[in-house]
Amino acid sequence: MNKEYQTLSADTDPMGAAIAEYQKKKKAGKLRVLSEMFDEDEIPVDYLFRTYKEMPAIEQKALDLAKGDTLDVGAGSGCHSLALQQLKGDQIGELTAIDISALSCEAMKAQGLKDVRCVNLMDPSFDQKFDTILLLMNGTGIAGKLERLPMLLNRLRQLLKEGGQVLIDSSDLCYLYEDEDGDLDMEMLEGDYYGEVVYQMRYKNVKGEDFDWLYTDFKTLQTFALNCGFECEKVMDGEHYEFLARLTVKA
Repeated sequence: MNKEYQTLSADTDPMGAAIAEYQKKKKAGKLRVLSEMFDEDEIPVDYLFRTYKEMPAIEQKALDLAKGDTLDVGAGSGCHSLALQQLKGDQIGELTAIDISALSCEAMKAQGLKDVRCVNLMDPSFDQKFDTILLLMNGTGIAGKLERLPMLLNRLRQLLKEGGQVLIDSSDLCYLYEDEDGDLDMEMLEGDYYGEVVYQMRYKNVKGEDFDWLYTDFKTLQTFALNCGFECEKVMDGEHYEFLARLTVKA
Protein backbone atom coordinates (compact mmCIF):
# COMPACT_ATOMS: atom_id res chain seq x y z
CA MET A 1 0.00 0.00 0.00
CA ASN A 2 1.19 3.49 -0.77
CA LYS A 3 2.43 4.93 2.54
CA GLU A 4 0.64 8.15 1.65
CA TYR A 5 -2.71 6.40 2.04
CA GLN A 6 -1.99 4.23 5.08
CA THR A 7 -4.21 3.89 8.12
CA LEU A 8 -3.03 3.19 11.68
CA SER A 9 -2.53 -0.26 13.17
CA ALA A 10 -3.69 -0.69 16.76
CA ASP A 11 -0.15 -1.14 18.11
CA THR A 12 0.89 2.33 16.84
CA ASP A 13 -2.35 4.19 17.67
CA PRO A 14 -2.24 5.73 21.17
CA MET A 15 -5.13 8.14 20.60
CA GLY A 16 -7.28 5.40 19.14
CA ALA A 17 -6.52 3.18 22.14
CA ALA A 18 -7.49 5.97 24.53
CA ILE A 19 -10.71 6.72 22.62
CA ALA A 20 -11.67 3.03 22.47
CA GLU A 21 -11.10 2.54 26.20
CA TYR A 22 -13.06 5.64 27.18
CA GLN A 23 -15.94 4.75 24.89
CA LYS A 24 -16.25 1.35 26.54
CA LYS A 25 -15.48 2.20 30.19
CA LYS A 26 -16.20 5.97 30.43
CA LYS A 27 -12.71 6.41 31.86
CA ALA A 28 -9.17 6.30 30.51
CA GLY A 29 -5.56 6.88 31.48
CA LYS A 30 -3.20 9.62 30.39
CA LEU A 31 -2.88 10.38 26.68
CA ARG A 32 0.60 11.89 26.61
CA VAL A 33 1.81 14.31 23.92
CA LEU A 34 5.54 14.83 23.45
CA SER A 35 7.48 17.30 21.32
CA GLU A 36 10.94 18.83 21.43
CA MET A 37 9.28 22.25 21.06
CA PHE A 38 7.09 21.99 24.17
CA ASP A 39 6.99 20.51 27.62
CA GLU A 40 5.23 17.18 27.81
CA ASP A 41 1.48 17.68 27.63
CA GLU A 42 -1.61 15.57 28.24
CA ILE A 43 -4.91 15.45 26.37
CA PRO A 44 -7.82 14.77 28.73
CA VAL A 45 -9.51 11.86 26.99
CA ASP A 46 -12.96 12.88 28.17
CA TYR A 47 -12.48 16.18 26.31
CA LEU A 48 -12.38 14.22 23.05
CA PHE A 49 -16.00 13.23 23.81
CA ARG A 50 -17.25 16.78 24.44
CA THR A 51 -20.78 17.85 23.60
CA TYR A 52 -21.74 20.87 21.52
CA LYS A 53 -22.19 22.97 24.67
CA GLU A 54 -18.71 22.00 25.86
CA MET A 55 -17.00 22.91 22.57
CA PRO A 56 -15.06 26.15 22.07
CA ALA A 57 -16.89 28.88 20.15
CA ILE A 58 -14.88 28.24 16.97
CA GLU A 59 -16.06 24.62 16.78
CA GLN A 60 -19.65 25.59 17.58
CA LYS A 61 -19.56 28.16 14.78
CA ALA A 62 -18.22 25.61 12.29
CA LEU A 63 -21.03 23.20 13.15
CA ASP A 64 -23.59 26.00 12.88
CA LEU A 65 -22.34 26.76 9.35
CA ALA A 66 -22.29 23.14 8.17
CA LYS A 67 -24.93 22.32 5.58
CA GLY A 68 -25.77 19.67 3.01
CA ASP A 69 -23.77 16.47 2.66
CA THR A 70 -20.98 16.84 5.22
CA LEU A 71 -17.59 15.19 5.66
CA ASP A 72 -15.90 15.19 9.08
CA VAL A 73 -12.16 14.66 8.48
CA GLY A 74 -10.02 13.18 11.24
CA ALA A 75 -13.19 12.67 13.23
CA GLY A 76 -11.52 10.93 16.20
CA SER A 77 -14.16 10.13 18.80
CA GLY A 78 -16.83 11.54 16.47
CA CYS A 79 -17.89 14.37 18.80
CA HIS A 80 -18.41 16.87 15.96
CA SER A 81 -20.40 14.45 13.83
CA LEU A 82 -22.49 13.38 16.81
CA ALA A 83 -23.22 17.02 17.63
CA LEU A 84 -24.30 17.65 14.04
CA GLN A 85 -26.47 14.56 14.04
CA GLN A 86 -28.18 15.67 17.26
CA LEU A 87 -28.47 19.36 16.35
CA LYS A 88 -29.57 19.19 12.74
CA GLY A 89 -30.72 15.64 12.13
CA ASP A 90 -32.00 15.18 8.59
CA GLN A 91 -31.34 18.85 7.79
CA ILE A 92 -27.61 18.16 7.39
CA GLY A 93 -27.90 15.69 4.51
CA GLU A 94 -25.56 12.70 4.38
CA LEU A 95 -23.01 12.78 7.22
CA THR A 96 -19.72 10.93 6.76
CA ALA A 97 -16.96 10.64 9.37
CA ILE A 98 -13.49 9.44 8.39
CA ASP A 99 -10.36 8.70 10.37
CA ILE A 100 -7.17 6.74 9.82
CA SER A 101 -7.66 5.01 13.19
CA ALA A 102 -9.63 1.76 13.06
CA LEU A 103 -10.03 1.90 16.86
CA SER A 104 -11.55 5.38 16.67
CA CYS A 105 -13.87 4.33 13.87
CA GLU A 106 -15.19 1.41 15.92
CA ALA A 107 -15.82 3.80 18.82
CA MET A 108 -17.74 6.15 16.53
CA LYS A 109 -19.89 3.33 15.22
CA ALA A 110 -20.61 2.17 18.77
CA GLN A 111 -21.95 5.65 19.56
CA GLY A 112 -24.44 5.52 16.72
CA LEU A 113 -22.76 7.27 13.79
CA LYS A 114 -24.07 5.60 10.65
CA ASP A 115 -21.46 6.35 7.98
CA VAL A 116 -17.97 5.87 9.45
CA ARG A 117 -15.02 4.91 7.28
CA CYS A 118 -11.46 4.04 8.19
CA VAL A 119 -9.76 5.73 5.26
CA ASN A 120 -6.98 8.20 4.60
CA LEU A 121 -8.23 11.51 3.21
CA MET A 122 -5.59 11.35 0.48
CA ASP A 123 -6.62 7.89 -0.73
CA PRO A 124 -7.92 8.38 -4.31
CA SER A 125 -10.37 5.50 -3.87
CA PHE A 126 -12.31 7.82 -1.56
CA ASP A 127 -14.02 9.96 -4.19
CA GLN A 128 -17.39 11.03 -2.78
CA LYS A 129 -18.24 14.75 -3.01
CA PHE A 130 -19.60 16.96 -0.24
CA ASP A 131 -21.25 20.32 0.36
CA THR A 132 -19.30 20.88 3.59
CA ILE A 133 -15.93 19.51 4.66
CA LEU A 134 -14.98 19.95 8.32
CA LEU A 135 -11.35 19.92 9.49
CA LEU A 136 -11.46 20.85 13.16
CA MET A 137 -9.06 20.66 16.12
CA ASN A 138 -6.36 22.33 14.02
CA GLY A 139 -7.39 20.97 10.67
CA THR A 140 -4.31 22.27 8.86
CA GLY A 141 -2.28 19.84 10.93
CA ILE A 142 -3.02 17.03 8.50
CA ALA A 143 -0.71 18.64 5.93
CA GLY A 144 2.23 18.09 8.29
CA LYS A 145 4.57 20.50 6.51
CA LEU A 146 3.92 23.84 4.85
CA GLU A 147 5.20 22.49 1.54
CA ARG A 148 2.45 19.87 1.66
CA LEU A 149 -0.37 22.33 2.30
CA PRO A 150 -1.16 22.73 -1.44
CA MET A 151 -1.55 18.94 -1.71
CA LEU A 152 -4.12 19.00 1.10
CA LEU A 153 -5.99 21.98 -0.34
CA ASN A 154 -6.09 20.52 -3.85
CA ARG A 155 -7.41 17.26 -2.43
CA LEU A 156 -10.18 19.13 -0.61
CA ARG A 157 -11.15 20.84 -3.87
CA GLN A 158 -11.56 17.43 -5.49
CA LEU A 159 -14.03 16.38 -2.80
CA LEU A 160 -16.20 19.51 -2.88
CA LYS A 161 -19.48 19.76 -4.71
CA GLU A 162 -20.15 22.90 -6.73
CA GLY A 163 -20.83 25.72 -4.27
CA GLY A 164 -19.35 23.70 -1.40
CA GLN A 165 -17.30 24.94 1.55
CA VAL A 166 -14.35 23.87 3.68
CA LEU A 167 -14.45 24.90 7.35
CA ILE A 168 -10.97 24.61 8.82
CA ASP A 169 -9.32 25.89 11.97
CA SER A 170 -5.72 26.46 13.01
CA SER A 171 -3.54 28.39 15.45
CA ASP A 172 -0.81 30.96 14.90
CA LEU A 173 2.20 29.88 16.99
CA CYS A 174 3.83 33.31 16.73
CA TYR A 175 3.25 33.81 20.46
CA LEU A 176 5.98 31.26 21.14
CA TYR A 177 8.51 33.63 19.58
CA GLU A 178 7.59 36.85 21.35
CA ASP A 179 10.19 38.59 23.50
CA GLU A 180 9.49 40.22 26.86
CA ASP A 181 8.10 43.32 25.12
CA GLY A 182 5.68 41.29 23.02
CA ASP A 183 7.66 41.78 19.81
CA LEU A 184 8.54 38.86 17.55
CA ASP A 185 12.10 37.55 17.80
CA MET A 186 12.93 37.49 14.09
CA GLU A 187 16.10 35.43 14.57
CA MET A 188 14.08 32.60 16.09
CA LEU A 189 11.67 32.73 13.15
CA GLU A 190 14.42 32.16 10.57
CA GLY A 191 14.63 28.79 8.86
CA ASP A 192 11.70 26.38 8.61
CA TYR A 193 8.19 27.75 8.96
CA TYR A 194 7.54 28.29 12.65
CA GLY A 195 4.23 26.43 12.60
CA GLU A 196 5.82 23.08 11.79
CA VAL A 197 5.89 20.75 14.82
CA VAL A 198 6.88 17.12 15.30
CA TYR A 199 4.79 15.22 17.87
CA GLN A 200 4.64 11.78 19.38
CA MET A 201 1.77 10.35 21.43
CA ARG A 202 1.78 7.62 24.04
CA TYR A 203 -1.04 5.85 25.84
CA LYS A 204 -0.17 3.26 28.46
CA ASN A 205 2.01 0.73 26.59
CA VAL A 206 1.06 2.00 23.11
CA LYS A 207 3.74 4.22 21.60
CA GLY A 208 2.97 6.08 18.39
CA GLU A 209 5.44 7.03 15.70
CA ASP A 210 6.65 10.61 15.35
CA PHE A 211 4.39 12.64 13.08
CA ASP A 212 4.55 16.08 11.49
CA TRP A 213 1.82 18.59 12.35
CA LEU A 214 1.23 22.00 10.80
CA TYR A 215 -0.14 25.14 12.44
CA THR A 216 -0.64 28.13 10.14
CA ASP A 217 -1.31 31.80 10.63
CA PHE A 218 -4.33 33.06 8.72
CA LYS A 219 -2.40 35.08 6.10
CA THR A 220 -0.30 32.05 5.19
CA LEU A 221 -3.37 29.83 4.88
CA GLN A 222 -5.11 32.48 2.80
CA THR A 223 -2.15 32.85 0.44
CA PHE A 224 -1.90 29.11 -0.16
CA ALA A 225 -5.67 28.80 -0.51
CA LEU A 226 -5.80 31.55 -3.16
CA ASN A 227 -3.00 29.82 -5.08
CA CYS A 228 -5.06 26.61 -5.03
CA GLY A 229 -8.18 28.27 -6.42
CA PHE A 230 -10.02 29.05 -3.19
CA GLU A 231 -11.47 32.17 -1.72
CA CYS A 232 -10.50 32.23 1.95
CA GLU A 233 -12.24 34.27 4.61
CA LYS A 234 -11.67 34.37 8.34
CA VAL A 235 -14.94 33.54 10.06
CA MET A 236 -13.80 34.28 13.60
CA ASP A 237 -10.88 34.37 16.00
CA GLY A 238 -10.65 32.29 19.13
CA GLU A 239 -9.40 33.26 22.55
CA HIS A 240 -5.74 32.35 22.03
CA TYR A 241 -4.36 32.86 18.49
CA GLU A 242 -6.67 30.28 16.92
CA PHE A 243 -9.07 31.04 14.08
CA LEU A 244 -11.77 29.49 11.92
CA ALA A 245 -11.57 29.95 8.15
CA ARG A 246 -14.06 29.23 5.38
CA LEU A 247 -12.79 28.20 1.96
CA THR A 248 -14.92 28.26 -1.19
CA VAL A 249 -13.84 27.62 -4.76
CA LYS A 250 -13.25 30.83 -6.70
CA ALA A 251 -15.85 31.54 -9.38
